Amino acid sequence: MEAEARNRLLNDIAQSLRDDRPMEPISVRELIGWFDALRRGTNVNWAVRRELEQAGLITVPDFEGSHIDGRVQLALPNPQQEPQVDAEPGQDVADQPAGKAMQAVAEFVGGAGVEPAYRVSRLLDPRLQLVSIGPDATLEEAATLMVRHDYSQLPVMTNERDVRGVVSWASIGPAMTLSRPEPRFVRECMRPQVEVKTTDSIFQVINRIIESSYVLVRDERRVVVGILTTTDLSQQFQDLAEPFLLIGEIENHIRALIDGRFTQQELEAVRDENDPKRAVKSVADLTLGEHIRLIQNRDNWARLELRADRGVFVKELDVVRQLRNDVMHFDSDRITDVERDSLRNFVQFLHQLKAYQPIAALGVGVALPE
Repeated sequence: MEAEARNRLLNDIAQSLRDDRPMEPISVRELIGWFDALRRGTNVNWAVRRELEQAGLITVPDFEGSHIDGRVQLALPNPQQEPQVDAEPGQDVADQPAGKAMQAVAEFVGGAGVEPAYRVSRLLDPRLQLVSIGPDATLEEAATLMVRHDYSQLPVMTNERDVRGVVSWASIGPAMTLSRPEPRFVRECMRPQVEVKTTDSIFQVINRIIESSYVLVRDERRVVVGILTTTDLSQQFQDLAEPFLLIGEIENHIRALIDGRFTQQELEAVRDENDPKRAVKSVADLTLGEHIRLIQNRDNWARLELRADRGVFVKELDVVRQLRNDVMHFDSDRITDVERDSLRNFVQFLHQLKAYQPIAALGVGVALPE
């Protein structure tokens, strides 16, 4: 969305709220989409928050701490009293020394965001409805629900806040084997529940999830809004770790392609001009952007002896560089499936190029094996 159109939209929303005409909640994904962003990150969050503040708007709950598909309400902030500048006894504010007057009007630059921690709320997909069961339900009903949804446990609840315990395959098995008479109802196989809050740091509750295989999650209203399991942790680890590993492999492949083909002086020539004191002794000291700068040169590209188009290669590698910036900051949402597939495909592409690249050392033109 163009900046001018976005400003008009936000100002129109603010005016509607002042006229007591609230709009429907929107997803975080839709909100950042207005800023042409696919996921959150330091720069995106700062841009969103700045324009919301300029329009006199906030989101409830805050968009940084919510799941990307969670819904937030655009709202007007609570009115706050203007800061007062205390004058010296018997002295008007206008008559104060220049230093104090400057202190009263100074505007300091922000942009760091308000949510530095990775909260449990970031992992809870609001589109997934919590499946629970009552204490008086039969074990057959509980087993059917667990098989149907491929769950290992169900919270035993009478309403959205009242949790009586948890029933699971691990609690049903011993009860069915050892109890006499054989249990028939959920209440006979319950175990105490393990709970966390949406505001807890995910890194503070990981061990609890691993120990119990799950945790129930309560929000600030004491409502149980979801469940996190070891399966969720495994998926989250893959979502966050795989891009790191793929990008690391791409960088290693690029270094291998150019290793032994340039002098130290040639490598130093592509060093970032804003970082002149950094030592560049080998290809390992170059950033991905500097690798791109090196092979953009036609003569340098020719030395690699790659049977690929230089323009296409440089363009695709620059896409990887931009994605790397998001991933390595570790403050964004998971990359999209399209981006993940792009990284995987680029790794495979580099494998194929390397298989047919001649060895640089001693000018031996022997193809490397796959």
